[in-house]
Amino acid sequence: MAVNYICRHCSMPLGSFENADVPEYRLGLHFLTPEERKRIIAYNSNGDVTVRVICDYCSQTLDANPELSLLSNPLQ
Repeated sequence: MAVNYICRHCSMPLGSFENADVPEYRLGLHFLTPEERKRIIAYNSNGDVTVRVICDYCSQTLDANPELSLLSNPLQ
């Protein structure tokens, strides 16, 4: 099982844990509400977990241009 982090806007891979037997509380995922978990975490059929976060570039772009957050896919 692997835990893969990707940007939810540009889909850039940000990092991963291979053979990750790390409990969710060590990754900080236990702080998420059930709604946030559905939106951020995807469990793949092969046992991998994909966590969709925001990369620095997309975060800075959205901070500088907040109107982009109104679009469904602002940073393709």
